[in-house]
Amino acid sequence: MLFAFVFPQIDPVAVQLGPFAIRWYALAYIVGLVLGWRLCRRLTKKTPAGSLTPEVFDDFVVWATLGVLLGGRLGYVLFYNLGYFAQNPLEILQVWQGGMAFHGGLLGVIAALFLFSWKRKVPLFALSDLVAAAAPIGLFFGRIANFVNGELYGRVTDAPWGMVFPGGGDLPRHPSQLYEAGLEGILLFAILQLAIWRGALARPGVVGGLFLAGYGASRAIVELFREPDAHIGFLEGGLTMGQLLSLPMVVAGLGLALWAWRRGAEKA
Repeated sequence: MLFAFVFPQIDPVAVQLGPFAIRWYALAYIVGLVLGWRLCRRLTKKTPAGSLTPEVFDDFVVWATLGVLLGGRLGYVLFYNLGYFAQNPLEILQVWQGGMAFHGGLLGVIAALFLFSWKRKVPLFALSDLVAAAAPIGLFFGRIANFVNGELYGRVTDAPWGMVFPGGGDLPRHPSQLYEAGLEGILLFAILQLAIWRGALARPGVVGGLFLAGYGASRAIVELFREPDAHIGFLEGGLTMGQLLSLPMVVAGLGLALWAWRRGAEKA
């Protein structure tokens, strides 16, 4: 019998007001968006030649929120469970039941960035850098919410910090949600803030590229410990769906960061 921590039974409902329930999962999104919004407002003063103002970013918050929610839900439907939702289309709207995909949310936010920058005539890469700088905050709280829900747990392990999750059988598993919170949230946030402190916002596109590469690498690593979705399993070559979607981000992110750095250096 392997030693393992027992998953703490945490009620997924944070507040119950009669028939209305506010879940930790929803609060994680709200807190991440609010804190990210406040950080981005403060960072606008570091954009080149004052290209963005706090008021401009105030307007973009609504666009970003819609991009995260709509893109995240549609991404989950298309990338992870298309067959099920094709047979149960009404359940696509039941977002309170969980089921959001980061890669879908990313595509939703990218679409929002393009549309907003075109409509408001603001620099695309300067705006995307601010969003990228704040994104790890939301990722951190989102992964903590996954842990609270006892979902997206890891593979079976004999590590001393293994944990028995409800629905995960009797064997201890990696708390992969916490690994993701540490890598995609805390570590990536620290790297991006260090880059900003070193003046990366003066070269639009660098922070955004670092975020894409950093998230892609972090997610690909954590997928080595995370249990693949049961209805998908492993793909060709032993990859998981998370790795298949994340590895191109590393290449694209490094390419964007390098292009932006050289472009900024040429202008300096």
